[in-house]
Amino acid sequence: MRLDCFQRLEALVDSAGVDDIEEATALLRRFKGRSREVAAAIDEFMLDFMTLVFVVENGEAGFEKPVRKLARTRLSKLERLVTVMAEEKPASGAGLSL
Repeated sequence: MRLDCFQRLEALVDSAGVDDIEEATALLRRFKGRSREVAAAIDEFMLDFMTLVFVVENGEAGFEKPVRKLARTRLSKLERLVTVMAEEKPASGAGLSL
């Protein structure tokens, strides 16, 4: 399920339409509350994704490629964080948190 979520988010970065912001928010909702790092990564991705949508919608072609690359980088970081958190969770003990 996690892989499908991130594949869909990658597709949203490719299309970058106004309606895609709501879908991205809904897809990422399942990861909220896992850790401060994940929450920060979600916020960073969404800020860059919304910037990308703005750039695409306003026809700023000169900015589209670098902003799209930044959004992909943020998404990749988020995916790695979520994966690491999922791998660490079973090994962390009996539900202890910091």
